Amino acid sequence: MNPIISAQQVSKQYRVHRDRPDSLKEAVVRRQKNRSSSQFWALKDVSLDIERGSFVGLIGHNGSGKTTLLKLMAGIHTPSSGQLKVNGRVSALLELGSGFHPELSGRENIYLNGAILGLTRKEMDLAVDEIIEFSDIGDFIDAPVKILSSGMYVRLGFAVAVHVDPEILLIDEVIAVGDEAFQRKCLEHLYELRRAGTTIVLVSHSLPLVEGLCDEVGWLDHGALMQAGEATEVCWAYLDSVNAQEAEKLRDEDDDPIHTDTSLTEIEVRRGSGEMRIFHVDYLDDQWLANPLPSSGDTLVIRLWYETETPVDDPVFAIKLHHATGVHLASPNSALQQLHTGSISAGRGYVDFVIDKLALLAGDYLLSTSITDRDRMHVHDAWERSHSLRIVPGSSPEREGLTDLLGKWQPPVPHQKGSPGHPNR
Repeated sequence: MNPIISAQQVSKQYRVHRDRPDSLKEAVVRRQKNRSSSQFWALKDVSLDIERGSFVGLIGHNGSGKTTLLKLMAGIHTPSSGQLKVNGRVSALLELGSGFHPELSGRENIYLNGAILGLTRKEMDLAVDEIIEFSDIGDFIDAPVKILSSGMYVRLGFAVAVHVDPEILLIDEVIAVGDEAFQRKCLEHLYELRRAGTTIVLVSHSLPLVEGLCDEVGWLDHGALMQAGEATEVCWAYLDSVNAQEAEKLRDEDDDPIHTDTSLTEIEVRRGSGEMRIFHVDYLDDQWLANPLPSSGDTLVIRLWYETETPVDDPVFAIKLHHATGVHLASPNSALQQLHTGSISAGRGYVDFVIDKLALLAGDYLLSTSITDRDRMHVHDAWERSHSLRIVPGSSPEREGLTDLLGKWQPPVPHQKGSPGHPNR
């Protein structure tokens, strides 16, 4: 099977100029004097094949080369060396307002972007109403896009990118600019495109989102492809690397008397003896599949991944849930259910907290995790508000408030005088 995108030993080099003149006069006076430049490799020998119809994520720290690789796939830049083949019509949403002419209206920019992608006027006439409806910017669709807010820019840009029948959709993390309702709509549409066979490449810093959406993931670090493969495996490898770097940094700060005060902030956020720690949290559905956006009224499994260097006897696992406004909602722990976890051997494992019917309504929540001994006196690990949890509308009919009481209304019963419950009996 021929990949729809194939990168073979692709490298990209940029030249960084220093002491550049600030005006034409300065340039003429200085000419070539005191001017210097250096070379910067944004990508180095990256080889990656993306199959048709797959959903691929690109992760890594800022400056790792993710966006550069996406721009090469989009044809905005060309590789300095190596070969990059893209076998399909590309639609890209890489940065705020990319592809828009500021003086043209939103409607005119829709047609302009369609023409750039090779679509006919007739094809755009069929798509324009759906694009306008999805963007939800109202009468501003006929105003110059230079007056639009950043949120409107993103909504319009995303609407155009996903409604021009792309074979390949490239998305940088620009959708994070949108509001909550828009982000939900974007994710739902990405699911639809994925089912329709569109090849999607997504750059994101949200590991739960990447792990839940993507089939495969590529991890970039300083321009080099560190690992590529199954989404969960690569995300964990990246997370292990980040955790190791943070641990090394904390050890260095602990050894440096100048930085002793800064470690106190870390202790306030995360405390404990550390012989057993939570290193990752998964949200799963009733099929035990990754579900980064749990639905109200449906099954939610919160999986806590732990690691320990030495055996730990009968630890107690706990979580706390806060609403984004700070309201404390619940604090379940394994001891309350008389669960004896037994002796945990050294290594890694997980424990699940299963919610058969999620009573929390749509909104943003914060999850805290902790591990203690049986008496709840010794804290192995306590990580306050460490993970976000976004819940979307689901099977629960409730839409207002924080929780579904899971109660049932009964039909009205006419009251008869003298029957039980009569106020005057």
